Amino acid sequence: MGTDGDGSEPLAFSAERDRGILTPSDREFLLGRKTDYTEHSKKQKRNRIRRRLRNAILDFTILFEHLEGRDRETVFNPEDEARDAYTRGIVDMLGFLHLGTMGYYVPFKDMLAQGVNRAEQELAGSDYRMVTVDFNVDPVGQIDVDEVIDNLEFGNFDEITDEELRAFVRLLAESDDFSATSMRSDMKEQMAEFIARVNEATERRDRRVEELSD
Repeated sequence: MGTDGDGSEPLAFSAERDRGILTPSDREFLLGRKTDYTEHSKKQKRNRIRRRLRNAILDFTILFEHLEGRDRETVFNPEDEARDAYTRGIVDMLGFLHLGTMGYYVPFKDMLAQGVNRAEQELAGSDYRMVTVDFNVDPVGQIDVDEVIDNLEFGNFDEITDEELRAFVRLLAESDDFSATSMRSDMKEQMAEFIARVNEATERRDRRVEELSD
């Protein structure tokens, strides 16, 4: 995930990439590609990176309030050939913020809720637009394998929780009997029929809505 478009080096790690929060020299330092630093120069380098990162965080206030929408949309262009790399960057950015704000005086989930609310108000052009943002971190514990398999066998898919599903898929992938190659082939064959059934259900639903609206 996250190549530069031609399947070679991940874009984030490319030495040819323009400066962002990090300079090319910063990246070489953090990636361990340049090691001829003294202990003093390493300390100075880390200090500069921290200062730059703090200023980057402050810059987001300006970006949020003053960057034109068309510029923002261009940055987050889903058709960009490097979209997987940018998606990975967004995920890692959120993960970095979650890690960095642990122990911060305002909980991450509260700042996340405030941020989403501010974005919704910006879209609506009114501070009367208010939304509820739910964010919880619940660890996945032991699952009842027999219960999950029974639900799968009898088609009780709605009774399988997201946590059970993720844990079950992880267990399946780590099983000695798991074969990604054979599963890929089988799943592709079933996907066309699955999509056809989904589309058929959608069409039936839309016809029913039309009938009820008449």
